[in-house]
Amino acid sequence: MSYPGGGATGDDVYGTTPLVTGDAVVLELRPAGFVTRIAAMAIDGILQIVMIIMVTVVMMWVGTSLDTAATAALGLALPVLIIVGYPAAFETISRGRTLGKMALGLRVVGTDGSPVRFRQALGRALSASVEIWASSGLIALLTSMINPNGRRVGDFVAGTMVVEERTGSRRDVEIPMPPQMAAWAAAAELSRLAPETANAARQYVMRYGELAEHTRHEMGSRLADSVASQVSPPPPPGTTPPVFLAAVLAERRRRSLESLRGASARRSPWEGAPHAPGQWSAYQGGPQGPGGTTPPPPPYGR
Repeated sequence: MSYPGGGATGDDVYGTTPLVTGDAVVLELRPAGFVTRIAAMAIDGILQIVMIIMVTVVMMWVGTSLDTAATAALGLALPVLIIVGYPAAFETISRGRTLGKMALGLRVVGTDGSPVRFRQALGRALSASVEIWASSGLIALLTSMINPNGRRVGDFVAGTMVVEERTGSRRDVEIPMPPQMAAWAAAAELSRLAPETANAARQYVMRYGELAEHTRHEMGSRLADSVASQVSPPPPPGTTPPVFLAAVLAERRRRSLESLRGASARRSPWEGAPHAPGQWSAYQGGPQGPGGTTPPPPPYGR
């Protein structure tokens, strides 16, 4: 999507992939890098091999007290249980993280941004027994290299992807909440906000200080009207476009992080039609907007 004075969308700028939850909250998370995924896979693989060796040693020690059939059955079942059960159990209990992923700050999520479920974790683990263990990782390696989001066959089977959980160093993505808008934003209904509209709004807010004055007010009015048509209730009277857009984006991100952590979905008490477009038709940018509200200072313009 592009717009006058804009350019690439937020996805192009920040390299994030929008993951939409069941509440239509977009999770602005980066797909895990290829090298990072391989490293996490190696850590888990080493741990599983160590567990298999330990089980083998134990079986050799206690094998004399069991008959041949029982020994053979356990010798086959236990390694399979480790190969399949280890990732399935860890990803289910820890909401998408094995020990290797914990170490490198990765997490498995559904393609809709939801926490991974047992059937998804089991599907990934069963696929891994073929694409990683049976093929020495060749199938998973090739698939992850080809797919732009680094998804392997198991991710396609389960409808999942691995994302980077640690995003604290990417401060350019974070937009602070304007203090005067915090109460309004907490109760706002954002589920109808389209990802492409939010991406355009992010471009505007992050580049506010770089825009020429005429572009600033024309683009701000247009984006604010577009966002307001998809958000309810209307913002407080006198709110300028940059303040309004910053509040929506900051609240949207906060809810996405809550959703990822498994927090209960917020339910807005507000019902009714979205705000009618045209509120900001008289917005002229500059130091003050309608009602004397001051647009946000840096970092909104950085």
